[in-house]
Amino acid sequence: MTDLPKKVIFHEEGPREGFQIEKGSFSIEDRAALVDALAASGLEQVQVGSFVSPKAIPSMADIDKLFAAIKPIPGVRYTALWLNESGYRRAVAAPNIFIDGKILLYNTEAFSQRNNNCSVAEMRKRQADWVDLYLADGFQYESAYILTAFGCNYEGDVPLQTVVETSAYALDLARERGQPLPRIILADTVGWANPEEVKRRVGAVRDLAPDAPIGMHLHDTRGMGAANFYAALEMGVDMFDSSVAGLGGCPYANHANQHGAGNICTEDMVLMCQEMGIETGIDLPALLEAARLAERIIGRPLSGKSMHAGLPKHSRGAACHDVSMPNRLPG
Repeated sequence: MTDLPKKVIFHEEGPREGFQIEKGSFSIEDRAALVDALAASGLEQVQVGSFVSPKAIPSMADIDKLFAAIKPIPGVRYTALWLNESGYRRAVAAPNIFIDGKILLYNTEAFSQRNNNCSVAEMRKRQADWVDLYLADGFQYESAYILTAFGCNYEGDVPLQTVVETSAYALDLARERGQPLPRIILADTVGWANPEEVKRRVGAVRDLAPDAPIGMHLHDTRGMGAANFYAALEMGVDMFDSSVAGLGGCPYANHANQHGAGNICTEDMVLMCQEMGIETGIDLPALLEAARLAERIIGRPLSGKSMHAGLPKHSRGAACHDVSMPNRLPG
């Protein structure tokens, strides 16, 4: 049986996921223009960047200036990522930002050590401290990312029971503090998911906590991004992280966008929803223009399909893109 949602929410991550993995340098003006174009397309949330050490990710050294440069649209949540309290405090002080209280939980020791230099148990304790910090500062504990929820490049398959136990820990953090249940976001961090496992794992989390909202963070590492997205839709998942033009990729998975394997592509998934009669609240032609802008800024062909092929003739706004004209890149 299928349980398609009536509306799907996309959390756009291209300005962070994409630009932090790129080798080049990109101006504040171009990056702000992309954020503005994405927000103007009707996306409810745009992740602008990361408050992290510039030594680790040089492209995010000017993140404070980028937040100051965007032209905020009322109702759009402009978010960021941080990994320590210093980065969090910088984020709280930034203009135009929405603080979405999120935690990151790991399923394998090797990935936790590689990413954070600590064990899974130590990472859990740190995330519990984050929840307390958010609540003390007046923010909501909103979501819990269950990383490597399908597999790990260092340890192989991740058992279903491990994902359930990690999700249970995230939910217990809220219950113990008398808070609403957070959204459990199953993250295919290194691209191991397949449609049947998507259904199994979403179903298992739903059995664990029927009232907890579920989201997904999917990658297209092995060409199954769209199929996994569709499988999640069939399970009623109504919130997805995605990246304009398919930007992004996990640095620990050896699949940056230049290999055609970033995050699931926002505009392509929006088109799928539109074709299936699922509401998104997004102006797809405007989103396609934002995707082309991302491609011009990056300076090479990106992996999004709709931005190059155009919309089906029967689709709303299809005339806005003449598919007979090539999408030219500068130079």
